[in-house]
Amino acid sequence: MAEISFDDFLKVDIRVGRVTRAEPFPEARKPAIKLWVDFGAEIGEKKSSAQITAHYDPDRLVGRQVMAVVNFPPRQIGRFLSEVLVLGVSDGNGDIVLVGPDQNVPIGERLH
Repeated sequence: MAEISFDDFLKVDIRVGRVTRAEPFPEARKPAIKLWVDFGAEIGEKKSSAQITAHYDPDRLVGRQVMAVVNFPPRQIGRFLSEVLVLGVSDGNGDIVLVGPDQNVPIGERLH
C-alpha cells in the first residue's frame, strides 16, 4: 500500500450529508440508485449514483446521513450527472454498505 502525506489527505474533502431523495437507476450498467444529498448551505444539494441496491431500497434512504467526497470532478453516468462520491465498504459478498456517522451530526461537517 502506498503511503500519502497528511497534506494529501487534507485535499480529499469528505463531508456528511443527508439523503433528500432517492430513485432507482435502471439505465445504469450495474444496478444502482440515484441519490440527492444535502450538504448544507456551503455546498448545497448534490447528486450521486451509488451501486447499493443489495442492501438499500430508495424509499428507506431518505433522511439517512451519509459520507461523501465532495471535491471530485462530476462524472456523467448515462443521462445522470454524479457530482459526489458517496462512500461505502464491501460486505463479505462484495456488496456495498454505506458509511455514515453513528450519531446525528450537522450536515456539511467535514471528516477529520
